[in-house]
Amino acid sequence: MNLKEILASYKNIAVVGLSNKPTKPSYVVAEYLKKKGYRIIPINPTVNEVLGEKCYKDLKSLPENLKKSLEIVNIFRPSEEAKLIVEETVQLKKEYGKPYVVWMQLGIVNEEAAEKAKKAGIIVVMDKCIMTEHKRIYS
Repeated sequence: MNLKEILASYKNIAVVGLSNKPTKPSYVVAEYLKKKGYRIIPINPTVNEVLGEKCYKDLKSLPENLKKSLEIVNIFRPSEEAKLIVEETVQLKKEYGKPYVVWMQLGIVNEEAAEKAKKAGIIVVMDKCIMTEHKRIYS
């Protein structure tokens, strides 16, 4: 599945590491995606709400209905934290058949995490900005 197909097919995105500060890249990207019609699910243990959406401390703490609808896990955390996030994602995939994609933002590279996700049947996009790719494809 190519990037255009991913962005066209999947609309429910957990943004792991979403900041509530409008100057942070995670906020800018999530705000852009929300304006483009994507559902944003903020994941950040230190924030209660971002962009008008309830924030959850991690993927495991999502309510059942969000776990069932989650399609993309977009990671805005340091590369070394990607493995733990991918482990949570793989567990969700085992239980719910989703999410379908792990997207590690620009500058985030973790080959071990990527391999683990791929083995679980999850598409991996690494070291790319989802907003930049959306703009490139759709403008």
